[in-house]
Amino acid sequence: MRFADQVSEKHQPYGDKLSFYYSDELIEFQRVAAKSPDRKIKIKVLPDCSVKVAAPEDSSDDEVLRAAKKRARWIYQQLREFRKQLTHIIPRRYVSGESHYYLGKQYVLKVLIKPDQAAGVKLLRGQLEVSVREYTTERVKTALECWYKVRAKDVFHKRLDAVLEQALWVDKRPPLRILTMQTQWGSCSPNGRITLNPLLVKAPRECIDYVILHELCHIAEHNHSERFYRLMGQVMPNWERVKGQLDQMAGRIFNG
Repeated sequence: MRFADQVSEKHQPYGDKLSFYYSDELIEFQRVAAKSPDRKIKIKVLPDCSVKVAAPEDSSDDEVLRAAKKRARWIYQQLREFRKQLTHIIPRRYVSGESHYYLGKQYVLKVLIKPDQAAGVKLLRGQLEVSVREYTTERVKTALECWYKVRAKDVFHKRLDAVLEQALWVDKRPPLRILTMQTQWGSCSPNGRITLNPLLVKAPRECIDYVILHELCHIAEHNHSERFYRLMGQVMPNWERVKGQLDQMAGRIFNG
């Protein structure tokens, strides 16, 4: 076993925060209560390089640490990838000349000052034209976010209708909600309501379809069981490649 693959047994509890060493790096994670009814301990590495481990409330810290250490190499690799993405991200200033994503493509931002018009956004000739009465970073940002939410609602409803034909286990169209989330692309409630993050509209249609199909599979199987992944493989055989593409874009989408 290479040194980089070795996991130290040293750990230090911090109440709801725990940590361990992988090679010479301290990996800290936040322990949160598991929402699903199964007994599995689930690990998530987020685009902002934070790590969350969802575990049953009656699980001991030692059990949670053992589960995290078993996935240490994967956690380490995910953190490296997200950190690499973050180093290339320039903080948004919302000025003309910046590029912003929509459906997987980059568009140049053009800010127009129009004192007599209400704020608005148009997609014209490869540009995102944002009109504001007076320039401030917050005004341009707000106008753009509102536009993304409107476009997301339209695109997501159309993509849901398009992929529903593949989800033969769904007997009626599930309700769809658009909600800005800090760390999730989507979710599915126990009663079958699908929630999607409007930021997802910045990703390619194939990635949007992947997230919607993922949540539709949860209507049949609310956990990430073998049956769940069999369903995903049936409705989208290349889902792992598409997920990888979305994961690579996550840092740029969530942070810009």
